[in-house]
Amino acid sequence: MFTIEQIHQAFGKVKSGADFPQFVQDLKEIGVTHYDNFVSDGRTKYYGINDFTLDGESKYPKMEVNSISLADKLKHAILIHQQGQTDYPTFCKQAAEAGVEKWTTHMIEMTVTYLDKKGYKLTVEAIPKP
Repeated sequence: MFTIEQIHQAFGKVKSGADFPQFVQDLKEIGVTHYDNFVSDGRTKYYGINDFTLDGESKYPKMEVNSISLADKLKHAILIHQQGQTDYPTFCKQAAEAGVEKWTTHMIEMTVTYLDKKGYKLTVEAIPKP
C-alpha cells in the first residue's frame, strides 16, 4: 500500500504540466491505479488494488466551479499547461472556470478524463510517456 508521504514526494517533483507524465509513472510505481482530483478545493482521492483508497487534504481554499461547461476553454488550458506555461494552481483555476468539477487520472489506461458537475466528459486526454 502507498502512503500520502510517497504521493507528496512524487508531487514535489512537479513544476508544470510538462512534468505530469513522470508524476503518473512515479504514482504507478508505488501502486496507485487511479485518482480523482476535485477542482473546488484540490482534494484528491487515490485508489489502489484490493479496494485500497487514501484521501488527500485540500490543497487550496475553496473556489467556485463554473456551472457552464466550456470544453474549448478547458482544452486550451490543458494545452498551455502541458507546454509548461502555467503552474498547477493556475491550471486548477482555469479548469474551474471551464466548469471542471473533477478529473480522473487513470494509470492503467494512461488517460485523464475531465468531468463537469453533471458527470459529463468534457475531454479525455492521453497521458504521454515521460
